[in-house]
Amino acid sequence: MKTVAQILHTKQEQQVHTIGSQEMVLDALRVMAAKNVGALPVVDNGVVVGVISERDYARKMVLQGRSSVGTPVKTIMSSPVVTVDSQQNVDTCMQLMTDRHLRHLPVVENGKLIGLLSIGDLVKEAIAEQAALIQQLEQYIRGE
Repeated sequence: MKTVAQILHTKQEQQVHTIGSQEMVLDALRVMAAKNVGALPVVDNGVVVGVISERDYARKMVLQGRSSVGTPVKTIMSSPVVTVDSQQNVDTCMQLMTDRHLRHLPVVENGKLIGLLSIGDLVKEAIAEQAALIQQLEQYIRGE
């Protein structure tokens, strides 16, 4: 079973885009749109303090009639943030995300943000692992 470190190494987009808690929600939306991502870790003084996602925007801004221009990220970010370290495995991360209803999971090592996993990253890896296992079992059955 692969570790978070192995998954992060194979991800196409290595850079993690972040935003500060004092930045405006409109700025966060612009970054998400420009980078084609659905969430941003919120980082203050090098520490992950939350996550802002499209879901946060829809539920805490649009539905409540707030303005993206004058609202700081800290107002709508999800916090406290749930993180994992690079040695966790796929199953552990999927269980954590399922139990906590998360779509994005920051990866923190020695207090520093090193990556961001999405539920899609983990599902992709789980499917690849199952396909490899099926292939091995088929080869075993055929006596190869």
